[in-house]
Amino acid sequence: MKAKIYIKYKEGILDPQGKVTGNALKSIGIKGVQGLTIGKYIEMNFNNISKKDAEKIAAESCKKLLVNPNTQTYDFEIIE
Repeated sequence: MKAKIYIKYKEGILDPQGKVTGNALKSIGIKGVQGLTIGKYIEMNFNNISKKDAEKIAAESCKKLLVNPNTQTYDFEIIE
């Protein structure tokens, strides 16, 4: 079982890496991209625990360490 965790900046928070990458895409002729955000993707693997326990561990890890609640949001899914 694994947790797939997606972290990104909250709306309204400056994402300099996303801005630079968006501008670079425009400079090489790629059109149609209105906005671009760069975030983090984390995989957390589990052995011999329930889905409920995996959800609890993933949420607690995000709240306590992986995510800055002032500037970031997160979502995760548990894959069995």
